[in-house]
Amino acid sequence: MAIDGIGKTPGLAPVLPRSTQTPSAGQGFGDALGNLISSVDGTTADANAAVGRMLDGSGDVHEAVIALQKADTALQLTVQIRNKIVQAYQDIMRMPV
Repeated sequence: MAIDGIGKTPGLAPVLPRSTQTPSAGQGFGDALGNLISSVDGTTADANAAVGRMLDGSGDVHEAVIALQKADTALQLTVQIRNKIVQAYQDIMRMPV
């Protein structure tokens, strides 16, 4: 039995934000952060739509739970990135001049 790689399972997209899947060569740090935040916002909107479809009966419970988990994972990733940025800033501010 062959084992599929991450993101190759039919019907499931990778959990990573869209900005990390196709980075452009001239993209700056601020643009990357903006893309990450818009990606998280998109996954949240997708999760809300999936829950709405589940509630009105046109969607599946499994689809809604998977969408909610993707949104949660993307938000956790964003919070950890923010924490690392704040920590790096604090380390730089503590350096003697």
